[in-house]
Amino acid sequence: MSTRQLLPLIGALFALYIIWGSTYFAIAVGVASWPPLMMAGIRFLSTGVLLLGWLLATGHKLPAWRPLLNAALIGILLLAVGNGFVTLAEHQHVPSGIAAVMVATVPLFTLCFSRFFGIATRKLEWLGIAIGLAGIVMLNSGGNLNGNPWGALLILIGSLSWAFGSVYGSRIVLPTGMMAGAIEMLAAGIVLLAASWLTGETLTQAPSWSGIAALAYLAIFGSLIAINAYMFLIRNVTPAVATSYAYVNPVVAVLLGTGFGGESLSLIEWLALALIIFAVVLVTLGKYLFPAGSKATPCKASK
Repeated sequence: MSTRQLLPLIGALFALYIIWGSTYFAIAVGVASWPPLMMAGIRFLSTGVLLLGWLLATGHKLPAWRPLLNAALIGILLLAVGNGFVTLAEHQHVPSGIAAVMVATVPLFTLCFSRFFGIATRKLEWLGIAIGLAGIVMLNSGGNLNGNPWGALLILIGSLSWAFGSVYGSRIVLPTGMMAGAIEMLAAGIVLLAASWLTGETLTQAPSWSGIAALAYLAIFGSLIAINAYMFLIRNVTPAVATSYAYVNPVVAVLLGTGFGGESLSLIEWLALALIIFAVVLVTLGKYLFPAGSKATPCKASK
């Protein structure tokens, strides 16, 4: 691979590892100044409007109604519920590093949902799920989530929604290229701002400069740049490499939270972090590290 081909890949991986990993810390900074649903709504609506406007200005056409509505649904599942609930949890004082560790379980839930769509599942992958679930139990027994069941439940629901949306989105017709991301973010932003209004969120005072900077970082880097970097990777590298952010992000988030956010993890939570990351590595890379001798039998969905 030439340097010209390698540099964009390195840049895209950097965007996913560092930028997506740092968004949990940015959310924690932002919710100190913004109501959570309002902040998430502004983040995705502004990014969706900018991206859609740029696409239309450069000659792209709006997709047909069916793929457009499909993209809107996926945006609600992944961004409005998946990311919105994480933002709500951090507003309830769940540390950013702990939130990232729980979100790292998404590949495990994705595998579970894949089974109901008849996608083949290996015993090694089920072992990874079992280890990951043990890590979740251990994490919830630690000091940061123990006594905060609503925060843990919000992140769990968000992770399940992201996982289901990822599997379902791979089986429906979506707009091509960046148009899918633009519509997904636009739909998520509208739903989140509607939820903000319905729940009575208001700004009681002007956001601090750090809150404004956090929101700008989430919109520009966390959404616009990182999402397009992910789309670039899934077209140019193996799925294992493209989804490797799932076990790098928690490490980045924990380091930022403990180093700059004054957060701390107990010994049990550090062990849970290691256990969950190991489980995700087993699920995503196990097929390459331990190739099966025979083809897995597809599992039929329950009726």
